[in-house]
Amino acid sequence: MTTHTETSAPSRTAWTLILASLGAFITSLDVVVVSTALPTLQEHLHANLADLEWTINGYNLAFACLMLTGAALGDRFGRRNMYALGVAVFTLSSIACATAGSASALIAARVVQGAGAAVVLPLTLTLISHAFPLEKRGAAIGIWGAITGLGVAAGPVLGGLIIQDISWEWIFWINVPVGVAVVVLSLLMLENSRGTRPQLDLVGVALVSTGLLALVWAPVRAPSIGWGDPEVAVALVVGAVLLTAFLAWQRRARYPMLPLQYFRVRAFSSANGVVFFMMFSLIGSLFMITQMFQRGLGYDPLQTGLRILVWTAMPMLVAPVAGALSEKLGNKPFMLVGMLLQAVGMGWLALVSSSDVGYGDVVGPLIVAGIGISMVFPTVANAVVGSVPLDDSAVAAGTNNTVREAGGVFGVAVLVAVFAANGGYGSVASFMDGFKAAELVAAVAALVGAGVAVLAPGRSAAGAVHEAEHSGVPQTERV
Repeated sequence: MTTHTETSAPSRTAWTLILASLGAFITSLDVVVVSTALPTLQEHLHANLADLEWTINGYNLAFACLMLTGAALGDRFGRRNMYALGVAVFTLSSIACATAGSASALIAARVVQGAGAAVVLPLTLTLISHAFPLEKRGAAIGIWGAITGLGVAAGPVLGGLIIQDISWEWIFWINVPVGVAVVVLSLLMLENSRGTRPQLDLVGVALVSTGLLALVWAPVRAPSIGWGDPEVAVALVVGAVLLTAFLAWQRRARYPMLPLQYFRVRAFSSANGVVFFMMFSLIGSLFMITQMFQRGLGYDPLQTGLRILVWTAMPMLVAPVAGALSEKLGNKPFMLVGMLLQAVGMGWLALVSSSDVGYGDVVGPLIVAGIGISMVFPTVANAVVGSVPLDDSAVAAGTNNTVREAGGVFGVAVLVAVFAANGGYGSVASFMDGFKAAELVAAVAALVGAGVAVLAPGRSAAGAVHEAEHSGVPQTERV
């Protein structure tokens, strides 16, 4: 049998891209696939509204709060080993989800599933960054972005098919054969690399995990209890205090989880700003658009999933091209134009929304917005991991994914609040009034993201950063 130590470099590179992309696919798929099963879960598990919310939020909370920790564990204990362990945890918790006999058991399993995904996703980019040379990394990350986008696009469609033709348990069972194969092949085919930090920053882990939990808890709870509730205010304050303490600790920690000097690198800080506003607009819009197709246009879940493919499937077509072209043109043009297209698409969608809107009216806006996000996905990832030393790519990816998930959580919360203030579920007209206002906010958020993209360095500046990084110039002196 051929082991990973005997695998040739080209073969190992190909296996790294395949296995890392599969991990990104299954973790991204589970972000959205459960949404189509909520009415069925309510019936079969006798779940109430709060239970249904937590089948989504439990996964997202663990996912968002533990990604920096997952990246640090990979640096300390070996990225291949922790990647395989993360996929194994995700797979075993998928079995627990499929066999759950109550809503509380399902929620608990979903939290563990999110923890496994938090280890997997940042390490996918790290594995790819180590396997591919700089001149080929953009194209590889473009393929990774396409497959990740496939997970998001396939979620509503696959969920609808399974719910209608099989049973709800299979939205989790489908993870198992893929997960088992990825674990076994990762241990055989991937190279095991480590970061430069010989010790795990336990104080940093505790501060950042609890701080992010408190900060993300606020927008998760706000839609049901209101932004003015003391619980929301306390969570925001506690989260801000703990994250401030985390940043202060990182300045003095011997082996910091997050070297703060990276935020002085424009490529790193601007890409993280762009991804926050992109996900704010994207995930908030996804939450509203799937409901608009069902409540405003009258489609069932499967019909909805199929019809929004003109939007969600765009990364499969555009992301590989954008990733490859970014090697010649740089990341900035794609981030800037992509965010502008997303803003145009969401604004256009808001303008055509009315109680008598038809599917033909929304196809154009969705295609434009889909092309936009497809240009941003791979180039943001490439900009982040390319702006730090290779050994810190896991930290960079973990930071970027944490910011990305936080943007999605806040996007849903804010757009729901805007929707509630301007409309409701009482009638189609009322729903579309709220939807229009929410999508206008999504368009503004994307426009702000475009403004952040303007601050990103051009190709020549990014090349200078890369040269400095390999010539021994201290990181604090970088532009």
